[in-house]
Amino acid sequence: MTTPGAPTRGNWFTRGGWWFFVHVLSVGVLAVVPFTAAATVSRRAGHALLAAAVLVLTILAFVLIGTAPEDATGRATGAASAIGGLLIVIVLIGGLVGLIVLRTQIYGRDAPVRQAAPTGTDPAVARAMAGRQRRQEARALAANDPLLAHELRIGRPDLPRDYDDGGLVDLNSAPAPVVAQLCGIEPVQAARIVQARQAAGRFAAVDDVFSYTDLPVEVWDRVRDRGIVV
Repeated sequence: MTTPGAPTRGNWFTRGGWWFFVHVLSVGVLAVVPFTAAATVSRRAGHALLAAAVLVLTILAFVLIGTAPEDATGRATGAASAIGGLLIVIVLIGGLVGLIVLRTQIYGRDAPVRQAAPTGTDPAVARAMAGRQRRQEARALAANDPLLAHELRIGRPDLPRDYDDGGLVDLNSAPAPVVAQLCGIEPVQAARIVQARQAAGRFAAVDDVFSYTDLPVEVWDRVRDRGIVV
């Protein structure tokens, strides 16, 4: 079964970067293409409505310009032409801002380069960074050897185990209370994740959670930081 959702791998270009090339190079004329692509990935009604609004504004702009009277040189003039030109500018500039926001919502902020904690760092900071490193290592292990990840019970702190995964939670199998605790989200939000995975069968990637549930954007980074699919 093909599971929709934002891919968790790839480079900047494949993770929404190409949207900006299409938008800018077409001077906003093809703005509906990247907006539709974003809505397809996120599967959110709000994003689909935004893509529809961009399409309507673009068509309206060209209709106004196309039906405006022309001067002696053949240029469109009058109020209709002015409004059409303004709409094109709005689609171009407003669309660029909108795509930046959409890409951040769907794919998250590009992860900064991780640096080792300097000598003398506060012990709490050192522990947090060590946990982050452990989560990265556990994710890599699970990606390369899912069977071993199951055996080590990565993402299942509710089960007896010896392996330290840095505080990951398996969104495909962990109970809702464990998901809520590890991800730092409300119990009702964790319950939605469990309901969504039961309906979908399983998540193919962490970001699938955001396609199948209506979790607020402000908790996405928490889920990405602690969530894993095994």
